[in-house]
Amino acid sequence: MKSPYTRAARCVATALLLSPAAGMAESSGADNGTASDDRAMDTIVVTGTQTSIESARIEAAATPGGVDVIDMDSFRERNVSNLADVLQYAPGVWATSATGDEGIFFTSRGSNLDATNYDMNGIKLMQDGLPVTTADGNNHNRIVDPLAARYATVARGANAMAWGASTLGGAINFESVTARDRTGVSAELGGGSFGEAQLRLTGAGIVDDTFDGLVTIETRTWDGYRDHNAQERVGLYANGGWKIADDLAARAYVTWIENDQELAGALSREQVNDDPDQAGDGAVSGNYQVDVDTLRLAGKLSWQLAGDAQLEAGVSWEQQSLYHPIVDRIMVDFDGPGPMEPVEVFSLLIDTDQDNAGGTLRYRRSYGEHEVTVGANLGWTRVQGGNYRNLGGNKNGQTTVIDNDATAIEVFVMDRWQLADRLTLTAALQGVRAERDVKNVDTESGALSNPSDTYVALNPRVGAIVDVSDDIALYANVSRLFEPPTNYELQDNVAGGDATLDPMDGSVFEIGTRGGSSTGTTDRWGWDVSLYYAAIRDEILSVDDPAAPGTSLSTNVDRTVHAGLELLVNGSWRIGDGGSLEPLASFTLNHFEFDNDAVYGNNRLPSAPDFVLHGELIYRHGSGWYAGPTVDVIGDRYADFANTYAVDDYALLGLRGGWSTQHWSAYAELGNVLDEEYIAYSAVRNVAAEDAAILYPGAPRSIYVGVSYRF
Repeated sequence: MKSPYTRAARCVATALLLSPAAGMAESSGADNGTASDDRAMDTIVVTGTQTSIESARIEAAATPGGVDVIDMDSFRERNVSNLADVLQYAPGVWATSATGDEGIFFTSRGSNLDATNYDMNGIKLMQDGLPVTTADGNNHNRIVDPLAARYATVARGANAMAWGASTLGGAINFESVTARDRTGVSAELGGGSFGEAQLRLTGAGIVDDTFDGLVTIETRTWDGYRDHNAQERVGLYANGGWKIADDLAARAYVTWIENDQELAGALSREQVNDDPDQAGDGAVSGNYQVDVDTLRLAGKLSWQLAGDAQLEAGVSWEQQSLYHPIVDRIMVDFDGPGPMEPVEVFSLLIDTDQDNAGGTLRYRRSYGEHEVTVGANLGWTRVQGGNYRNLGGNKNGQTTVIDNDATAIEVFVMDRWQLADRLTLTAALQGVRAERDVKNVDTESGALSNPSDTYVALNPRVGAIVDVSDDIALYANVSRLFEPPTNYELQDNVAGGDATLDPMDGSVFEIGTRGGSSTGTTDRWGWDVSLYYAAIRDEILSVDDPAAPGTSLSTNVDRTVHAGLELLVNGSWRIGDGGSLEPLASFTLNHFEFDNDAVYGNNRLPSAPDFVLHGELIYRHGSGWYAGPTVDVIGDRYADFANTYAVDDYALLGLRGGWSTQHWSAYAELGNVLDEEYIAYSAVRNVAAEDAAILYPGAPRSIYVGVSYRF
């Protein structure tokens, strides 16, 4: 009887297990000549610092739910300004940049659909299996640079159990490029509309097959298509490996980033119609910006034990400094004795330092027909600093002293049981213990607000994969979701004082199929489709505080429903001599709503479109050039819980093409060819007034080009 990984390997090799960019990639198992022989696949190691993208695809295929692997090499054929550009072909995930820079909004299976969307909770981000998301679950200060990764695994919802996550949106793990992936020196230069310029220089080498190292330095500048929208970023990404013995390897990682962004602010409908390129009210006078300096150190050890047992352990430490003027002075006329004088009632500048420590442990071993994995994740975060009044982007007196802590412990065990020749059962259990401790001191009154709590849960999961054939699989799972509040949500609790929030939890049922088909030796197509339904209790949602715009008030909502359809299809058909036509489409249908709520009834949740379609049709010639159209169709959405303020749907047409040889490659990309006006993102209100300034216009027609040379 074959192991579940052998079955998954055959599915990958034969069916081109769908990477969201597989249609653009050159690294599928079938294309690279990956053998479909079971004996060859049995030797693949799925964990460790040397994990290949093929092994990641095998791991995804052995999961009874929605998991995709993104090949980052394929995105070097196009302009990548931020993580949203990479996630567009990941079904179930909607990511968009509000103004074209790295300030993005993302949601997976309906996570993060409220006014606290700036903390980007609900998706656990990881680098090389170690946490980037803070211990309290927020991604406010930093998003991973996708081009520093070889590939990314997107595990939606409870399918992230293998990463120790149980959040509503799941987890995304980015595996770094190492010298084991590529050696030599390379240079990448790109730029285009709105003053964008990007440069990446990489050097990598291996010494005696024992030591290896890679260093990348990068810089990006961006003027923006709106006023007060500029960005400057420099970064360094390095890692080095030591093959201590044939069965023991170590790797160390260093990341350093300085990222300074101006924020253009939101506009009203009238302002968008008048001039969509203008900055929002207060953005210039308040000098809205988000400046983050980051230093991250990490290390991992991989050990191939006796038999087929594998052990992996890692630790990480990250320090961040945040300077964030975000709300301009709100002035009122004080009607007291004497002449009326304007008095400031609220403004906001955040200046904090954040320390994060993380750890991971994984042990995997086969016992007959059972593949058992035991793992643990550890996280600790501390944020110190304060909130200040904002005077043109400068501190104007401290209003709040901040000293917040969070810890997270996630332990899990998972058993993949090859019950029959074509049937694999998966059973898993995760334990979570999360602590939150928020200390906010009002400097004027000296009052301490100290919401503090401990959240504990056990989250089971049961799933099955049926191999209908060597190329086609059906899967299903029933899982429990669990997500404690972030510190941002606790400090903005509508109840105020020391009141806390309940964790949100729920049950999700998912069915789906993945696989592919081939005609002859050259034509093939593949698919991955999931249908899920989640009943959520105590979902944590927040609305903008009308008394202090720019802040939010959080509360638990009794019941909500998160359901959807996620579809990814691609193919390759031979056209003439030496050419092929490669279609790729990602489609997501969302159904997120309140469930007979006392206030909102069955209203739709805001922010997420009712559907998302991304597609392209690329012709590739054997001589190395390629070209074709792209299309993005985004459904309508609401900007408020009352469902009174609708944001229109839109469709964008693009073109992209390029050329590559052994050493040279070049691309050109034309976006929004028809110069459509649309709203890329909207803030959230309880009931949004018609004149509310909550809209962020999307990018107009633009062109980007890039060239790279690899020595």
